[in-house]
Amino acid sequence: MTDPRMPVLIGGGQATWRKTPAPGPRAMVLEAVTRAATDAGLPLAALSRADTIGVVGFTIDAPGTSARLKPPRMSDPPAALAEDLGATPRTAVYTHMGGNSPQALVNWASERIANGESDLVVLVGAEFLGSLMKTMASGGDASIFKGGPDTEPVRWGDDREGQTKQEEAHGMSFPANVYPMFENALRAHLGRSIDDHQQKMGELFSKFSAVAAANEHAWFPKERSPAEIANESADNRMVGFPYTKYLNAIIQVDQSAAVIIASTAKADELGIAPDKRVYLHGCSDATELWNPIDRTNYWSSPAIGLCGKKALDMAGKTIADMALFDIYSCFPSAVQIACAELGIAADDPRPFTVTGGLPYFGGPGNNYVMHSIVSMAERLRAQPGKYGLVTANGWFLTKHAMGVYSTEPPKGPWKRENPKDYQKQIDALPHPEIVREPSGPATIETYTIVHSRDRVRMGIVIGRDAQGRRFVANTPDDEATLLDLQSREGVGRPGVVSSADGGKKNLFIPA
Repeated sequence: MTDPRMPVLIGGGQATWRKTPAPGPRAMVLEAVTRAATDAGLPLAALSRADTIGVVGFTIDAPGTSARLKPPRMSDPPAALAEDLGATPRTAVYTHMGGNSPQALVNWASERIANGESDLVVLVGAEFLGSLMKTMASGGDASIFKGGPDTEPVRWGDDREGQTKQEEAHGMSFPANVYPMFENALRAHLGRSIDDHQQKMGELFSKFSAVAAANEHAWFPKERSPAEIANESADNRMVGFPYTKYLNAIIQVDQSAAVIIASTAKADELGIAPDKRVYLHGCSDATELWNPIDRTNYWSSPAIGLCGKKALDMAGKTIADMALFDIYSCFPSAVQIACAELGIAADDPRPFTVTGGLPYFGGPGNNYVMHSIVSMAERLRAQPGKYGLVTANGWFLTKHAMGVYSTEPPKGPWKRENPKDYQKQIDALPHPEIVREPSGPATIETYTIVHSRDRVRMGIVIGRDAQGRRFVANTPDDEATLLDLQSREGVGRPGVVSSADGGKKNLFIPA
């Protein structure tokens, strides 16, 4: 008999407004929740009894985005959803930024249910940058992006900025600038040529696009060849070397997704059919050494490896037992590093995604993994007894959460290890000394070349000085230097670094 306090996912729903106008965040959230209720076989009115609501933070509420765009916004999305459901939840939270948020919320909600703190939980998120940016650019009616109670939500999660002020000053505040630095380090670590590695990235993500092509909810339901993805062209410009546009997550989409989780006792009371139930067998949360400048290296992620071990150990399974995956796929480096840490071979025949991935399915801000979880539940229901692993990643390979799912009920009570206990292992990892104002001979540890739409714009370097201390710098912005760093390997290249304005502007000149 399944423990009555066992948490179980009973419904999931998702929606994409690719061909029709998006109705704004409040309606998008409610649509996903309505679809989740229908999936569970429940009337929407049944969710008036939800005691816990979690809404994934909208991208526009990120401090930098909000300050830069000054967009129209809802004050309290969880309160608006509660109002729409006629619910009076004891707990309602709105997450801080991070793509780990959906899986982290599922882990948190499941623990609350197992501990008797909750019985019926609604988790949801939406991204609407596609329609918002068009509306703001055209001066259209922005009222659909507002609404709801004029209150402040309870924020949930880790609110630390993703980078230091010095990293930000040198261009390392955007994922499209930072993940290429992981990729270049990984290429050098693997000993591949630039051309060979470019082809490998195309082959990897072509498989993702094939899954998106068969997904009715995908933003770009089109299969692309490895060459089309990896090679520069008029339609596929370089964004941050070595990533072309088709190797980048697409965030200007209109998508929403939701899940409903209940205790087994509540699921029984609601009459949820056995074939609708999907269980979280194992889960974990961990963060890397926080700032990119502090990482042990740029081609691995000890936090992903530890997260995978803890989630699989809790489930009593190994990576070989997983029939399905959704590996977080904002950029190729995220997939390759995660697979290496989890022990998944690059040529493993199992698909690495159930959605199509962030560049092709869509990268709806912090909420992509809610779509992963809904899609994983759908696939597992079609393959009863199989197991699937979902990985989630926030900031710059910084915040991680994982979940192991199956239709098979777990045996015994649901209990997970406190993430704070194993986080100590990551926090204690050695890392290089940082020098804020470097000077003298130095070597490139990793780098990227950032492009605008019509030219190469700047180079970003993480390097080591003669004492082995790490620094961040930019390169000269002349085209010859920047293109040279794209045409031949830059990792390990010597040069000279200098500093100005108290380290606010460091300059690395390659030899």
